[in-house]
Amino acid sequence: MNVWIAIALTVAGCYAVKLAGLLVPAGALERPTVRRLAALLPVALLAALTAQQTFSTGHALVLDARAAGLAAAGLALLLRAPFLIVVGAAVVVTAGVRALGW
Repeated sequence: MNVWIAIALTVAGCYAVKLAGLLVPAGALERPTVRRLAALLPVALLAALTAQQTFSTGHALVLDARAAGLAAAGLALLLRAPFLIVVGAAVVVTAGVRALGW
């Protein structure tokens, strides 16, 4: 029964967050600071998620093949490669480093 209570609380929380977003006055959303924050927040969250997924395993920091793949993707981005090439470079370098046993 505890699982269903957790599910119900999660549903209620998600609905409350959605409702709070809809109840924000339009004037508050037009402020320059809010617009700038709304433009930068997704990039910051994606960067944090990428760093967390690349450099951690559970509760430990690691430096393994994923970091090499991320570096290859970053280099491909600096060279203005298309997205598919960026992903392919990351995959190939990560697989190559893992194949070498590093």
